[in-house]
Amino acid sequence: MDERLALRIELFRAGGQVRPEVADFVAAELTALAAEGRTVTEETSGMLTSHLMMALTRLLDGEAISGTKADGQIADELAEHPDAVERAGRIAVRAERELGAALPASEVAFLGMHLAVLGLRSAPDARQDGSRPPVP
Repeated sequence: MDERLALRIELFRAGGQVRPEVADFVAAELTALAAEGRTVTEETSGMLTSHLMMALTRLLDGEAISGTKADGQIADELAEHPDAVERAGRIAVRAERELGAALPASEVAFLGMHLAVLGLRSAPDARQDGSRPPVP
């Protein structure tokens, strides 16, 4: 994990926006993704980081998280990324086991979208900034 992404997590923690255990959980998940060879930087994983920290915090605070009108579209997109869906499911299981935060299916799917994007940005032909070269 790069310095800027670690700073994002620390700012959420220090500002009291997330519980320390949530920040620790998300940092551990990002470290695991990096260990798998993913490019885990502010550019590639910033949105994933913020979304997961805030979703887990809302759940632990007792807030309901409901689906969106885009759930069907997200499911269609994820059909091309079964590895991201599977990884999102594993993260959700760990979040429930370790934090007591049961992510609803719509949140797991949204997490899957973030992981699919991370996978694309971590591909061997991705640029240093996490983007992919244009398709000719």
